[in-house]
Amino acid sequence: MHKGRLEAFSDGVIAILITIMVLELRVPHGTDLHALRELLPVFLTYILSFIFIGIYWNNHHHMLQATRRINGRILWANLHLLFWLSLVPFVTGWMGENHEASTPNAAYGVVMLCCGISYTILQRVILAAQGPDSMLGQAVGSDLKGMLSLAAYAVAIPLAFVNQWLSDAIYVIVALLWLVPDRRIESTVKQD
Repeated sequence: MHKGRLEAFSDGVIAILITIMVLELRVPHGTDLHALRELLPVFLTYILSFIFIGIYWNNHHHMLQATRRINGRILWANLHLLFWLSLVPFVTGWMGENHEASTPNAAYGVVMLCCGISYTILQRVILAAQGPDSMLGQAVGSDLKGMLSLAAYAVAIPLAFVNQWLSDAIYVIVALLWLVPDRRIESTVKQD
């Protein structure tokens, strides 16, 4: 199967998710900077989630560039990733509106962890279909950065019940870790 429809569908879903998140931002009721300050936690959570979704979109795009063909397993693994990404607007709103509560903060981490796991599953399903000597297999290698991210989320979730600021810091650190695009795949695709 060709990958064009998978890419187009995934791009459309991700665009809708970003649209949903921005539509959840409420216009302040005042006209001074104080009115904006009240919305700061919601806005900061939106920025973090926008960055996360952008990172997934970027890496998904690069991964599919290194993918020659797809099959039914890849389609289902991709839907699994899109399912977890579709929950990002919900946990973003919940955490932003309740920025001092532990449970929404932990729920955010659970969704981020599940997004990371589902991305890893998609990557491995593609590798299983194309082999370790494929472009993607050569580019990804051991995926240490991916495994470190999953471990960080696993630490941040229970930490949200102890110190939510440290939990939030872990989410930001993981985002910063991935903010620079993963050049492994890009350089491998250029060599082909």
